[in-house]
Amino acid sequence: MPVLGLGTWQNEDPEQCAQSVEAALEVGYRHVDTAQIYENEDAVGDGLERADVDREDVFLATKIWTSNLSYDDVLETFDESLDRLDVDYVDLLYVHWPANEYEAEDTLAAFDELYDEGRIEHVGVSNFEPRHLDTAREVLDAPLFANQVEMHPLLPQEDLRAYADDHDVELVAYSPLARGDVFDVPAIQDVAEKHGVSEARVSLAWLREKGVTAIPKATSEEHVVDNWRSLDVELDDADVEQIDAIEAEERKVDPDFAPWN
Repeated sequence: MPVLGLGTWQNEDPEQCAQSVEAALEVGYRHVDTAQIYENEDAVGDGLERADVDREDVFLATKIWTSNLSYDDVLETFDESLDRLDVDYVDLLYVHWPANEYEAEDTLAAFDELYDEGRIEHVGVSNFEPRHLDTAREVLDAPLFANQVEMHPLLPQEDLRAYADDHDVELVAYSPLARGDVFDVPAIQDVAEKHGVSEARVSLAWLREKGVTAIPKATSEEHVVDNWRSLDVELDDADVEQIDAIEAEERKVDPDFAPWN
């Protein structure tokens, strides 16, 4: 899984979404993330089609929404997702939240079936806490590949990072720029000034130093390119320590049905 991807949450205008996916792939991205609830899988598919990049070279991920997590609904709505994306398989399919219709044995049996059929390359979950991850690993026949969660310098997710390291599960960070709040953090501003780069690049480089994949949303080509250039930023130990020392902690995505509520 490429360590930097394009997130598409709230990229709802079909043409804008398709353009941002196309632009990202042309710049060099090879990881695109969407979800049923984003209502843009068709636009993501359009962007994939427009870009001069082979489908097999793109790591494509989508997510099953909480109302579609019964066994039958997973299978039915996954077919609909494939149709909208206009692809034969996805590289990674996530359970979007352990909520609503989610029941580990019922839901994950459908994911195992899709994995065995080769229609998904990897099984993932999103917004899972350690207790949910334990259950998923017990229930699944397929390897649990990834857990996608909110993570950024203001929400460092130490416990989930340790779990991922201990159990060989990839951690994927959504909202890696804390919806823009990282631009206003003095510690990040100082590191950005030191390296002559944006606060966005510093935050994405910090996540990479933690062994975490980031999927920042970007709609303009300028932001798509700036995020991509984070791959050229090399933070030293002092930089990482300065960011680690940030005391403020802020969660940006906190619905009532979240497992921590």
